[in-house]
Amino acid sequence: MNFLRSERWSAVLLLVAAVLGLVLANVSFGPELVEMKNAHLDIPWLGLDLSLGHWASDGALAVFFFIVAVELKRELVIGELNSVSKAMLPAIAAIGGVVVPALIYIAFTAGGDTVDGWPIPTATDIAFALGVLAVFGKFIPTRVRVFLLALAVLDDLIAILIIAFFFTTDANLAFIGFGAIAIALFGAFSRLLKPRSAWILSRRPQWPIALVLWVLAALAWYFIYQSGVHATIAGVALGFVMARRPGGRSVHALEPFSNGVILPLFALSAAMVPVPQVTPSELDPAFWGILVGLPVGKIIGITLIGGLGALIVRRRTGAPITIGDLAMVGTLGGIGFTVSLLMNELAFAGDVDVANEGVLAVLLGSGVAIVLSGIAVTARSRQYRRQGAASGPGGPFSR
Repeated sequence: MNFLRSERWSAVLLLVAAVLGLVLANVSFGPELVEMKNAHLDIPWLGLDLSLGHWASDGALAVFFFIVAVELKRELVIGELNSVSKAMLPAIAAIGGVVVPALIYIAFTAGGDTVDGWPIPTATDIAFALGVLAVFGKFIPTRVRVFLLALAVLDDLIAILIIAFFFTTDANLAFIGFGAIAIALFGAFSRLLKPRSAWILSRRPQWPIALVLWVLAALAWYFIYQSGVHATIAGVALGFVMARRPGGRSVHALEPFSNGVILPLFALSAAMVPVPQVTPSELDPAFWGILVGLPVGKIIGITLIGGLGALIVRRRTGAPITIGDLAMVGTLGGIGFTVSLLMNELAFAGDVDVANEGVLAVLLGSGVAIVLSGIAVTARSRQYRRQGAASGPGGPFSR
């Protein structure tokens, strides 16, 4: 199971699943598979009416966002975002990597019906970006890896806020209240599993608490789904309120399932769209906004805005991140993939044709970013290798 925790293998599985989904949708029996994906597996007595595809995006993907939230909380408490000085540069770069792609998208779609899809190219797939860095960046210093992680985590936080505020319709306050109660109880019960809690010190079995947490998590997801807020937000909230130590253990247990089943299943489902039989001139402007916004917007936003931020931060903290590092991270930031596919699904839920074009744009834009980042990371890694050889042990790789 350990290989499923590997950043490299998780990226490979995601890519294979997405390519497989696209291929399957465009073979002779593709329409039947797409129809099967859109078939509803509902539970009437609970008021749940979801297609198989939506069970993947609204249901299973909540586990992925739970893991993201736990890791984000750790970074905010004891990691690389636990002080303003540490968080300032990745925050500035992350904002640049959100604003510029959104502006590029708006430039393509201004005045059209699809301008509301601007959040799609703003996301970064943290698992994929770290996977590419792991494959090609053997000699990249730890400080640059940590910077990428911090930026990607903040990018995910922005994506979570966008989903919560821009893709929520007709919110039901009663269900939100019930969800908040379930989430608060989840956080309270999780503290019984802390190493020095009275429950643990008295050597009581842990499985009853674990069972209660699973029930509360399911109730929280159900109430948030019924409230009109996107159900993945339940996973985010549960991750934030869970006690840190039990949260870390939960992530360790869930990570193989998330990397090996949930994310590939979502990528397979989201990428299962027929290739539009149209000429390039007939494609919706949203297609071009996403295709250009992801690889180009991220490079420009992270490099330029992050570079300006580095000038300010360096004066205060002596931050060692260089413009070359920022450009490399910018290429990695263009890999939108999982979160961009989710936002595309939410933004164009009422227009199947544009949604299909959006999926292709996300895959192509992320594909371009993967190629560019592979080249950039390899070149940067070789440069650091030469610097390391020149400076000897304890050189740039120790920072």
